[in-house]
Amino acid sequence: MRIGGARHPGIAERMTGYTHPPLPAFSDSPELSVRQRRILAHARERGSVQVDSLARRFTVTPQTIRRDLNRLCNRHHLQRIHGGAAVFDGVANLGYAERRALCSPEKQRIGRTAAALIPGDCSLLINIGTTTEQVANHLAGRSGLLVISNNLNVINTLLPNQHIRVLAAGGLVRPEDGGIVGQSAADFVARFKVDFAVIGVSALDLDGTLLDFDAREVQVTQSIIANARSVILVADRVKFERSAPHRVCHIGALDYWVTDTPPPAAFLEHCRKHQVTVKIAEPAGD
Repeated sequence: MRIGGARHPGIAERMTGYTHPPLPAFSDSPELSVRQRRILAHARERGSVQVDSLARRFTVTPQTIRRDLNRLCNRHHLQRIHGGAAVFDGVANLGYAERRALCSPEKQRIGRTAAALIPGDCSLLINIGTTTEQVANHLAGRSGLLVISNNLNVINTLLPNQHIRVLAAGGLVRPEDGGIVGQSAADFVARFKVDFAVIGVSALDLDGTLLDFDAREVQVTQSIIANARSVILVADRVKFERSAPHRVCHIGALDYWVTDTPPPAAFLEHCRKHQVTVKIAEPAGD
């Protein structure tokens, strides 16, 4: 049974690129201390920084560095990863290891909440993404599921459970993250009609557009959306701070969006207009 509004007609429309405002330069950030500017410069040289090494470098306590990193992250100069922070330029895709670490606790919460939407004894498609992998982690103990995926990490997570049937899409394997992409993978997905799809994307635009970096990956995700009765997007707040060139679809094509914080009002209005159910993932025990 489909829950939510009618699918948005734009899934097969021409993919359009979007731009994102550039990050503030040093001169635009007079509120930063000298140490914070030096941390930012160091991070931009290295790509990422760790709390402990910064504490030694600047001869301050780890707590002081954490406050500095929080300030830099709150102003969108950096993004938190486990044990430190990473530079994000708003255009280029982060490496797989960095993406996996970015907002990891939030992704775990999203994965748990999304998995709770999926009943037993059903079929589902799961696409590429570090957050969709968290959904798979929370489904790994289930039984009676048929899972089709173009994500080798999802497949490896579920494979040890003999009570879950797992099918892998065929096609080109992207070595950096184990994603199976391209037309052959999209054609494989199109052979099925499943109960649920769980998808992740690289970026969200305030006009309601879902975006990604790889056109070959977009092919597969669009096929997944088109061949599921109910579609769940799993995406954290960081996706609003990013931009990617390829259009996946409009939020109106989906049924659920599971995220970690209340979304911007403009994006939430698109969800309301198209009857997309928004679920905010709460910490365990809340």
